[in-house]
This record gives sequence, structure tokens and C-alpha cells, in this order.
Amino acid sequence: MLQKLIIGLLALFSPFLVYAQEVSEFKLQKVTSTIKIDGLPDDEAWKNIPVIKDFWQYFPTDTLPAQQGISVKIAYDDQHIYFLAVMKNRKIDRGYITPSLRRDYRGEANDGFSIIIDPFQDQTNGFQFGVNPFGVQREGLVSNGGSEGTDLSLSWDNKWFAGAKQFEGYWVAEGAIPFSTLRFKPGSKYWNFKFYRIDSESAERVVFPRLPRQFQILNLVSMCRGVWDEPLAKKNTNFTVIPYMLANSQVDKLNKVPVTNKVNIGGDAKISVGPALNLDLTVNPDFSQVEVDEQVTNLDRFEIFFPERRQFFLENADLFASFGQERLRPFFSRRIGIARDEETGQNIQNPIYFGARLSGKLDNNWRIGLLSMQTARDLSINQPSVNYSVAAVQRKIFSRSNVGVIFVNKEPFVDENVIGYNKKNFNRVLGFDYNLATADNKWAGKAFYHYSFDEEKKGNSGVFGGDIAYNTYRWDFSFTGQSVGENYNPEVGYARRTDYRRIASSLWYNFYPKGGLLNKHGPGIDFDHLGNEKYGLTDFDVNLMYRVLFRSTANLEFRMRREFVYLFSPFNPSGGDGLSLEEGKGYAYNLFILRYTSNTRKKINYYISSRSGQYFNGNRWNLDGSVNLRMQPYAILSMVGSINILRFPEPYKDANLWLIGPRLDITLTKNLFWTTYVQYNSQIKNVNINSRIQWRFKPVSDVFLVYTDNYYPESFDNKNRAIVLKINYWLNN
Repeated sequence: MLQKLIIGLLALFSPFLVYAQEVSEFKLQKVTSTIKIDGLPDDEAWKNIPVIKDFWQYFPTDTLPAQQGISVKIAYDDQHIYFLAVMKNRKIDRGYITPSLRRDYRGEANDGFSIIIDPFQDQTNGFQFGVNPFGVQREGLVSNGGSEGTDLSLSWDNKWFAGAKQFEGYWVAEGAIPFSTLRFKPGSKYWNFKFYRIDSESAERVVFPRLPRQFQILNLVSMCRGVWDEPLAKKNTNFTVIPYMLANSQVDKLNKVPVTNKVNIGGDAKISVGPALNLDLTVNPDFSQVEVDEQVTNLDRFEIFFPERRQFFLENADLFASFGQERLRPFFSRRIGIARDEETGQNIQNPIYFGARLSGKLDNNWRIGLLSMQTARDLSINQPSVNYSVAAVQRKIFSRSNVGVIFVNKEPFVDENVIGYNKKNFNRVLGFDYNLATADNKWAGKAFYHYSFDEEKKGNSGVFGGDIAYNTYRWDFSFTGQSVGENYNPEVGYARRTDYRRIASSLWYNFYPKGGLLNKHGPGIDFDHLGNEKYGLTDFDVNLMYRVLFRSTANLEFRMRREFVYLFSPFNPSGGDGLSLEEGKGYAYNLFILRYTSNTRKKINYYISSRSGQYFNGNRWNLDGSVNLRMQPYAILSMVGSINILRFPEPYKDANLWLIGPRLDITLTKNLFWTTYVQYNSQIKNVNINSRIQWRFKPVSDVFLVYTDNYYPESFDNKNRAIVLKINYWLNN
């Protein structure tokens, strides 16, 4: 029944819907004289370049032209595409806002100018480049059409150049993006572009071309055409080598491992294969410089999902990672390089010998991704060397939709020295996805079927599901359905649970006041139901909601929830060593959820959320939040905290769970950064200290000094400690 419902919905909202929109065009002129990237608009080459200036507001409204003046020029030569943007201000009282001088700033409060480029005009994938009034750069990848804020990844790094200058009543941004940084098809007649500016003084966000405000500003549907005055020539093969050298010293007192010192070398290579395919190679990679995950208090019965941060996996990551749905992925790259110690139940780092990844576009319609990585043998935890291989193919159909196939294979090498691994204990997943995106961006959806295989050849190992979403000026609607077999086992993926059927939906209505403090507000309702044949209904929640967006950029959301949970196995809701609730019982309870984000343009800003009320057979009072003090442009002092007060009747154990995380982020210059993060987590009885110094001595070339420590909070006795010095250098032709 669920399968028929999903297929019927996707058939009903077919991709043949069309949307007639006027497409703006501008000429891309080639320049022959030098452009110096310094934020000064006085180069001779800029004088005859046409000006783009018909910007429209995106926030607080989308019905007015830009109130703060902006003009943009675009040009190119044989090596680079250039931009020059002049942003005027009627008044500046507080000064321009930047969180720091660190690369890859983000947020609605930050002054900045951004350009989005879609070289293949597929309205699905693009590149974003931005610069703020202090000359701080950011670059990112836009995937899935930019329909959600999470579709922008700023973790991607590449080489380009920018400068900015502040003047009385205006500031200037200038940039040069090497063609070698981009992926494109030679001979293209035009590329798609979008430009937008955020002004912190007025809270105005403006965009060209015009964009309805119910869509994300990243959206790749509303784009303008930059028409080349001559066809782009084929670029030379781009070859980049990024070697690293690492010195590491660590001690593990928890597992009684003495001090070990080692020196490591390895590196990555990036090779352009054709105009839009990239081959990434890695040998003996080390990711110790990657920023530490922010800990959370886990009162759920399931594993927590942390996003991928490692640079090797980021370009075209959506091609591998977007199969399936949230909480149900056939491939999750963070599984690679992690092994489980079955004696302690802990996940530990598993070194990677080498890896290769080919990804990108074959043409405007086809994308491919091939990945293979070999992890190290570790006899201390009875772990053989394991190969992880993934193949993904995606074909564009209609205007913006696509179909995709993915195959994931995890296969240990036969190793007589590893108990139980004298045979191949393989795990494989084969999946098919259909992704719907209409030309007008109002409808989006997905349908998928995945099946896992292993040597035990169990049945009922498949999963199918789908979703549909509708987004207009007044209405936001979504529906999701899933059916997961009890033996579905994506070992290199992410599935919070198996053996269930799920139906979920949400509906919002939006009001837009013409004046006053509010920008948008409206009520909503949603539900989420899960169950299976054996137990019937196992989980549900129903929510009555209201959300408010203020003109100051602050936002508020609250909801009243009715929730039900059935326990398949004993569960201790306090998370400690007390008595567990018995299996086979269901618990229904009521709670109140609140989330508020303050005006982030202020030097002191904060976020708070609360989830309080009944909790299983007791009560829970929760407060999560963060406070940020901006001492721009050189530092941000933050405090992240979580308090959970749990009260249960006798003989169950009460608990007070604390998570406190002060963080100091200092940017001495645009190339020298120091971040120190302390995290105290009473649930896992740990104090973690992570301190990282980064010196970017050349574009995308760094020196990292990273110090990590873990302690018992009661005695402050050390569990383990490590210090790492790492140098990587970007060499390209």
C-alpha cells in the first residue's frame, strides 16, 4: 500500500510541469590588459566592461529594487574569470560585520558579496565564491539545485584570488577565479551566473537576477546567462599534487599504550580527466588536522550522524552521498577509516593505505563517480585489510530531474591471522534513485529502492521509499514514506534502524506583514509514524507549530508535541548505569519545544532551544544553547552548552547531564588562525581539549599544529594525549 502511494504521488506531480521565466543575459568580454586583484577599481581593463546593476531585494521583501546600491562587472582572459563589485551604503553606524579573518565565513549577519557559477547550465550543481569587506574569501560547492541551505558545502578548498577595500560610503570586492579551478565544457556559448550581496547595516539581502523569497538564495533555477564573446578554449590538463609530512607523538593511558612517536608522509593528487572529470588520488592520508566534531548529549536510542569534513571526499560528494534519504543512506563516507574494537565497543581510527576517486560530468546529462579505498590491517582489534568500493551513475532527465544507480562494496581481504576472516565477509548494496525537480522549483521529490547483500543471504534485505515537497509563497508541504526490511544492512551506509514502515508529513502556511517587527510568520502541523508487522505502531509524534522570522533576522519557532515510543529492548533513559525500562512496553507523553536565534548582527548573539515535558515514565527539562561574543575582526569567544535534568519515579535513577563547550577562535591575520575548543560531557564522563594553530603560508598550503587531550572529569587524570605537526603543500602546473 505504501509503495503504491509513493509511486502514485510521484506520478501525479510529474516533471513535465514547465515554468516560463525571463532569462537575463549579459556579455562576457575578454580583456587583454592586466587586472590587478587589489580591490581598487582603477584598472584600464574594467573601463569598457558592461555594468550589471538591476538587483532586487530578497530580504526583507522581494518586491522592491535594491535600496543599497550595487554594481557588478564580469570579464575574462585566457587563464581567469574576473569580477568587480561596488557596494554602496547610505550609512554605516556599526561598521561592516565579519566573524573573523578566517576563510569560509558564513551567516546572514556577515557583509559580503557572492557569485554562483553553473558552467553546465544544469541548474543542479555549481560553484560559489565570495569575499567580504575585509578581503576574507570563501568558496563552496552547491549541490541538489541549492534548494536547501545545507546544499552549500564550504569545506571544499581551492585556489583563487580576491581583494577588497573600504571607502567612505562604499566598499569594493574584486576577484580572479582560475579556469583550472572550475569544471566546464569547452566551446560553451554561455554559463549561468547569480550574484548576491548581504548588507549587515540594513539587514538587506539583494540578488541578481530576481528571486522569489520562498526559495533559498542559493537556488540554481533563477540564474542569468553570461554569454561568451568567443567560445571557451579547451583548458590544459590540470595536475595538482598535495604532499604532506606529519610528526606525531601520543600516549594512551586508558588502554595502557606507552608514548609512541612517528613520522608520516603521504599525499593527494588531483588530475583533471577531460573538461569536467576529476581524478583524486591519495596515499597514506592523514586527517588529524580536521576540526573536531562538536559533541552532543545523546538521549536517543540510535547512532548520531556527523557530517563528512575530510577534503578528499568533498568534491562531487552529493553524487555519492545523496542516494536514499536522511537517516537512510546506502553510502556514508565517514565509515571509511573507522573500525570497531569489538572488545570495548569503541570506534577507533583505521589508517587508509591508499585510495582513488573519479567523479564529475561526462557531458550535460551524465555524471559518474567511482571510488576505491584500502584500509589497514590491525591485528590488535582483529581487523583485516578492507577494500571499500563505490560506483555511482546519474542521468539527467527532463529539465532538472535525474535517475541514479549506486553500488557499494565492502570486502575484507582473506587473512588467516585474523580470527573469523579466513573467508570473505562481504557486504554490498545496490540502489536505484529517481530525483524529481520541476523547472519552476515548486515541486521536488524522490523515489528509491535499495537492497543489501552479504554472505548469509538473508531475505527481506531491501528498502524503498520516497518523498514529495511543494513550496510556494504561502504554502510549504512535504510527505515522506519508507519501508525498510528487517535484514537491510548497509555497513558502509547509515540506517538508524531497520524493520519498519514510516509515513511523515508537514504543512506550513506563511503570512507576510507589510511593516512592523515581523518579516514572516505562520502556523504548521506535522506528524511522523513508524511501525512494523510484529509490533504494530512503534513510534509516532504529532506537532502543532508556529514560526516567526523577524526583520532583524532573528527567528523563533515553538511546537507542542505528542510522542509515543515502543521499546524493543531494555532502555535506560537517564543514560547512566541505573535500572532500565523493560522491553515490550510503550510510552506516550507530551512535551514543548522552543527554538530561538537572536539577531546575529549584534556583537553578542545567542541561540537557545528547549525540549521539556514528560519523558518516558518521568520528566525532562532541557536547555541547549550557545552564546557568541564577536571581537571583530580578530576573535570570537563562544560558549556552547546543554543541560538535561531527568527525573523518574523510584526505583529508576535520576540524572543531571551537562555538556559545556567554551571555544576561542583567534584570527591574527587572514593566514594565521588559532582555535581552542574545550568540551566537558558528563554523559560519557570526559573532558576534551582540542587546540589547533593553522598557518596558510601559500594558497591552499598549510602548517597545522594540533594538540588533543582527554581527561576524566572527576579526578582530571589523563586518558590520552596527542600532539601533531603537519605540513601540506599545494603544487600545480
